[in-house]
Amino acid sequence: MAEAAPHHPALPSGLLELCALLGAPRDSLRGPEQVAQRKGVKGPSSLDPEVLSVFVPPFVMKEDSQPAAVNCMTLAKNRKRSFRKKRERPRVELGKGVPGGPRGPDPEDVNIPNGVDLLALPQLCFPGGLCVASEPREDCVHFLVLTDVCGNRTYGVVAQYYRPLHDEYCFYNGKTHWEALGPGGGAAGCFVPFAVCVVSRFPYYNALKDCLSCLLTHLKFCKDFEVDNHIKDFAAKLSLIPSPPPGPLHLIFNMKPLQIVFPSRADPESPLIDLDLHLPLLCFRPEKVLQILTCLLTEQRIVFFSSSWALLTLVAECFMAYLHPLQWQHTFVPILSGQMLDFLMAPTSFLMGCHLDHFEEVSKEADGLILINIDNGNITYSNDEEVDVPDIPLLAAQTFIQRVQSLQLHHELELAHLCTSTDVNEGRASRRAWQQRLNCQIQQMTLQLLVSIFREVKNHLNYEHRVFNSEEFLKTRALGDQQFYKQVLDTYMFHAFLKARLSRRMDAFAQMDLHTQSEEDRINGMLLSPRRPTIEKMASRKSSTPHAAHRRMVVSMPDLQDITVLELPPRNSSLRKIQTTECGSSGAVLDMPPKSTHTFKIPEIHFPLVAQCVQAFYADCVAQLSKAIGSLTPENSVLLARYFYLRGLVRLMQGQLLGALLDFQSLYKTDVCVFPADLVQMTVESLSAPERTQAERTPELLRLISEVMDRPVDAPKADDRVKNFELPKKHMQLDDFVKRVQESGIVKDTSVIHRLFEALTVGHQKQIDPETFKDFYNCWKEAEAEAQEVSLPLSVMEQLDKNECVYKLSRSVKTNRGVGKIAMTQKRLFLLMEGRPGYAEISTFRNIEDVRSTMATFLLLRIPTLKIKTASKKEVFEANLKTECDLWHLMVKEMWAGRKLADDHKDPQYVQQALTHILLMDAVVGTLQSPGAIYAASKLSYFDRMKNEMPMAVPKTTSETLKHKINPSAGETAPRAIDVLLYTPGHLDPAEKVEDAHPKLWCALNEGKVIVFDASSWTIHQHCFRVGTSKLNCMVMAEQSQVWVGSEDSVIYIINVHSMSCNKQLTDHRASVTGLAVQDGLQAPSTVYSCSADGTVLAWNASSLQVTGRFQVRGGGLSAIRLHSGRLWCCTGDSILVVNMNGYPCQELKINGRFKETGTSFRGFQLMPEEQLWAACAGYPDVYVWSLQDLAQPPQRIHLEDCSEINCMIKVKKQIWVGATGLSQGQLKGKIYVMDAERRTVEKELLAHADTVKTLCSAEDRYVLSGAGREEGKIAIWKVE
Repeated sequence: MAEAAPHHPALPSGLLELCALLGAPRDSLRGPEQVAQRKGVKGPSSLDPEVLSVFVPPFVMKEDSQPAAVNCMTLAKNRKRSFRKKRERPRVELGKGVPGGPRGPDPEDVNIPNGVDLLALPQLCFPGGLCVASEPREDCVHFLVLTDVCGNRTYGVVAQYYRPLHDEYCFYNGKTHWEALGPGGGAAGCFVPFAVCVVSRFPYYNALKDCLSCLLTHLKFCKDFEVDNHIKDFAAKLSLIPSPPPGPLHLIFNMKPLQIVFPSRADPESPLIDLDLHLPLLCFRPEKVLQILTCLLTEQRIVFFSSSWALLTLVAECFMAYLHPLQWQHTFVPILSGQMLDFLMAPTSFLMGCHLDHFEEVSKEADGLILINIDNGNITYSNDEEVDVPDIPLLAAQTFIQRVQSLQLHHELELAHLCTSTDVNEGRASRRAWQQRLNCQIQQMTLQLLVSIFREVKNHLNYEHRVFNSEEFLKTRALGDQQFYKQVLDTYMFHAFLKARLSRRMDAFAQMDLHTQSEEDRINGMLLSPRRPTIEKMASRKSSTPHAAHRRMVVSMPDLQDITVLELPPRNSSLRKIQTTECGSSGAVLDMPPKSTHTFKIPEIHFPLVAQCVQAFYADCVAQLSKAIGSLTPENSVLLARYFYLRGLVRLMQGQLLGALLDFQSLYKTDVCVFPADLVQMTVESLSAPERTQAERTPELLRLISEVMDRPVDAPKADDRVKNFELPKKHMQLDDFVKRVQESGIVKDTSVIHRLFEALTVGHQKQIDPETFKDFYNCWKEAEAEAQEVSLPLSVMEQLDKNECVYKLSRSVKTNRGVGKIAMTQKRLFLLMEGRPGYAEISTFRNIEDVRSTMATFLLLRIPTLKIKTASKKEVFEANLKTECDLWHLMVKEMWAGRKLADDHKDPQYVQQALTHILLMDAVVGTLQSPGAIYAASKLSYFDRMKNEMPMAVPKTTSETLKHKINPSAGETAPRAIDVLLYTPGHLDPAEKVEDAHPKLWCALNEGKVIVFDASSWTIHQHCFRVGTSKLNCMVMAEQSQVWVGSEDSVIYIINVHSMSCNKQLTDHRASVTGLAVQDGLQAPSTVYSCSADGTVLAWNASSLQVTGRFQVRGGGLSAIRLHSGRLWCCTGDSILVVNMNGYPCQELKINGRFKETGTSFRGFQLMPEEQLWAACAGYPDVYVWSLQDLAQPPQRIHLEDCSEINCMIKVKKQIWVGATGLSQGQLKGKIYVMDAERRTVEKELLAHADTVKTLCSAEDRYVLSGAGREEGKIAIWKVE
């Protein structure tokens, strides 16, 4: 018995779902009353339209039994090709079942796609009714959006055309009646409308409109009985055209006489745009556009009206595009026929569209509707009731209006200086390019509007517990904007937006937010102190408009430029910061030109559509796609990926499943973003046994199959709910208290919250009651609100740095320098004089020598007094702070200690933490209001206590060598270990933005997280993005544009330095990737070597990403590789093996009896140009040096004092830097030993980190960067002598 044909998946992205012909039923046109109407009765009544024919792919003829047709039929899951309304004798009355349904005893079955309701389709295709006309009318087009019960949308394009009606004979599917009647046989002056409807899963409005326009040129001149065949051929063509994958490749198809372009979406997250986005800007003034957007954002019940059915859908879809990436979550029916008006009585939010003829009826009958007249650009309310629609935030609205006014909306102005094109397709291409540029500008403009409205939402999110503090967010909005935000915050649309933000989705909103953030915001992303208005913000607030003056500003966290260390010495251009202009500050549209696009012309489709013709078409497609792939260089990987994707689809339809899988596998090396995981899984599951066996013999497919089949079928869905912050209602133990404080947004650091818990529970049971938490929360928020209202005279602001913030202001007190209020910033204390406002500096924290709290005697009173002694002034400052004295004494000492630690450790985070401590002290004292409140607050004097308990200063050598410290874990609840560091120099590339040309520091944290710093300012260039979910082991830079990252999950991830995206993966390893090495040479491209824990070494062409060499190191356990003198040095744990580039062993260095450290393994090694091998062994505090001339000789052993274990080493110039764990003051700390490679001695011993040194990297041999373990989680930057 022959084996059954394999069951293959259907084409996943074919354009056509269904094509239908609709019109009046035959019998309704043959009755005498209709004849009478045709011959003179005015105003014929509307007929009931029905579906006459339906065509559904595939269209391969059944009787074609060629073997090649088997796969095409099985791919369609046995769907039949078409349904046609059965022809019956005139005397037989048609049944009243489903309009257009198959009649008679033997109808052809048809599988109608989900979402297409044949009952409703006739009404939607003739929304104004079907009427016989006395004269021919112009062909017209309108557009449909069809939604199934699951909310999935399909899109319809409907073309209406008129044909003459003939007496007493069936006008449709007639055999020879047309010829028998002759030219005069038709009924004079009677024309009947028909509609052709194309339904697709993709909103190709312009493309399908053009296709139908081409079809109508044939239908107008064909005979009646030929109509079906023409439509079937048309549908068959469309069914063979795939939708292009997201990216820069558009498809072109010759429909004769027009070249039809099917555009792709810009990226997988973007909507497909095939319409003119400027239509609403032609119909409405900018203010009205904003009003409509507000109605959408607040989810009103909205009805569009127009005398043009086409405009209803197009304008509604434009507004949907304006909202991206926000999505309308409710009913969306842009066209309602006259019989569907009762839909408008629905009580929930919706967006619908009606003909203008129904405006008065709808306005009177329905309540609470927003009525939008597209034809005259007006917005009104039903029943003349005022619907509560707030104004969009003023500043965002003004900027949007300016940007709209700067757009060029008329193509004719572009053509004024050009000659008229004599080629219709050339003229259409020019118009399409202009429209694409304009669409891009409009998308950027509306996206900037959304970013300006919602940018500061992120300041009130807690990502760990998925909490949004809506109450606090509303408090920061301008009074005039609060009503808008109150309504928006309650919508489904905003809730979905919050989910995306809390999931850190890098969508269009997040990218625009990142692109337009100021340098101050970029720096503030690294700082964690509570938000206060900077002096610069205060100054701008004073000079702002009256409306803005009422606004309580949300201020980014302070920029502590004053903490930055001494100026760097002059550096070469790759390390120098390039000046940039701030983005997005003007009213002009952000200048982001559309990305360049490419086109692929689909081959001609030949008829009749038998299996051989279809296979010939597929073969032509494969041949042309293969030719396009062969003509591209590996640098065009994004375009290559699209060609591989399309060729994979076509091969799938050919039944060449293994070829299709190989094409899809190629997407890993070109652009994994378009990898069709579900389709690949379906394909793998449909492989026959021989095909499966053959696939598993191919290494690339074996990995692909194992990955696909190992995917969890029903993986538990992550909890993506968004919680609104609420005050607790029950007593809290420590863990619950930590969670609640983090949710509140007060502080995230778990260790700080532990100290806060101790402070609030001093002398009490170790739990916190809801009242205490509420009092503490209110004290904190009141202090925050008071700080927002602080207003300093201009004469005082001139004395302060622009990034300083006032964190604490005392009551009015008497001092030895006059009466006034003591103010504390992150940098200094100063006196805000009263009476005649003025400024008197008390001291910067750096200059304080002593702080005391004493009692001053006045008459019989003893008044608590604060005394501050400074280095620059002989006179001691005294302030009679009375009841505030003890608190100020604690706060000043903590800030003084924080400043000293920041200066000693070159780490501004200490000041940030000190600011948090002093504000928490203030809130604790305000909460407890008891004699023990000061003692409780002292539990938060962490740095002051640290200074007193460990008076030892940072060693001089360490202080002189240390340049700066940065914290990649800023904003996290706890520090994270630094697994790998990589420095990449800056390169001025024409393809880059200027700021992207800066040098960068790449920092790998746990679970595949990578943070990128701008190495010219050590500020965060891009917040955390993921490359897989496993630990990262190694990173290298290849060809100035790629960063290769080796992961525990056996994948090498490739990050594009220009686009900052990770869209390529190398999956050839079968075990954890442990080492990467780049062989740079004069010839391009360079070669990258990678090794994995199972002993596999692969050589890669860095440009094509093809494996050019492969060998296995015996013994396995590879932990690192190095290139030296044309050979590969492989560390395998208990040996270092030297092999040539083909993998043949040349030398081997084994840990054995030659030196005493047996039973251990090599931890790391470095090779010096002086023919030296430096190595370290796990668990030993010694460095071993071999001469490469004779590895058999015993090594020189260099003992490192106070070292317990060596973790890593790198070579820098003629030095070896060793990262280790060592003893300091009796505690294990992270140490760095700087060794002279020539003298083989330790030059410096640096106290680097509070935790072990996990990784080291060099920055152009000028700086060395060290990464700490999880106890500290910081990066130190060291100068190289």
